[in-house]
Amino acid sequence: MVESFTYSGTDGLRLHTYVWRPEVEPKAVVQIAHGMSEHGARYERFARVLNNFGYAVYANDHRGHGKSIPSGTLPGHLADEDGWNMAVRDMYLLNQEIGQRHPGVPVILVGHSMGSFLVQQYMAIYGDTIAAAALSASNGPPGMLGKVGKAIARIEKFRLGGDGHSGLLKSMTFKGFNKPFRPNRTEFDWLSRDEAEVDRYIADPLCGFDCSVATWIDLFDALGRITSDHVLEKVNKMLPIYLLSGSRDPVGEMSKGVKRLLAVYEKHGFKNVQHKFYEGARHELLNEINRDEVMADFVAWANRLSNHTAVRQKKLVKRPVSRKSPAK
Repeated sequence: MVESFTYSGTDGLRLHTYVWRPEVEPKAVVQIAHGMSEHGARYERFARVLNNFGYAVYANDHRGHGKSIPSGTLPGHLADEDGWNMAVRDMYLLNQEIGQRHPGVPVILVGHSMGSFLVQQYMAIYGDTIAAAALSASNGPPGMLGKVGKAIARIEKFRLGGDGHSGLLKSMTFKGFNKPFRPNRTEFDWLSRDEAEVDRYIADPLCGFDCSVATWIDLFDALGRITSDHVLEKVNKMLPIYLLSGSRDPVGEMSKGVKRLLAVYEKHGFKNVQHKFYEGARHELLNEINRDEVMADFVAWANRLSNHTAVRQKKLVKRPVSRKSPAK
């Protein structure tokens, strides 16, 4: 049975968190950062598989998502200002809570989609608090959509306000992601080839909502920042990183964007990066028709880390209380 608790975020917002525990003492903890317009409870199937292999799993609902939406506000709004950096620090605060609950146990940080971009920034600021990172359905230095979206989002903020919702931004992103899969059965065919999983997403009242203009601005700004030389030079080049993506994921530009990310990691001397592209798979690999293969591959990667020198060293390092400022 899933457990849950809340903890205090950066600004005091209570953040809902799900916990799945193995029957044995965990050999590691997997901390999950979910994607945009969804929530942490959707990772239960993945968590149960990880539990079977001795991993505890924690997944918080990001601010403005799931059960972490302040009363009286619409879903999808991180904050009026600086919401992205607050969300990254929220993840760090959960990491510290995990450290108190599981002293000395290494943490593998997993981010999906928007969560993968949060993880990319996290690695530069709080990388000494994790043993490894996995980026699912991610992207690298922004392509044309990111550059155009950044400009349009600011125009839309002037027109609608930061907490407004822009049909134009939705058309450019979520609706645009669906175009390669015409004729469309639903607005979310781009998520998975498994129609039952797409229908489950649509039926979930905590999924599929429009995000605020301020959240889109935060995201587009972050895309350019997290792959800059200034930020990447702060990341531990020996940190184990695993990139997994569907070859037909529009968020990763059908693998092109993920390949750009791999290229900048190589350019900056990252020594422990692995990747896998799943042919024909779309955005949500954990809800795809080949999800068993995806989860088995992740477990194999994570299990290899248990014998990795960096992970063994993490077990001996007390997690520091960081006072670092967010990456700029």
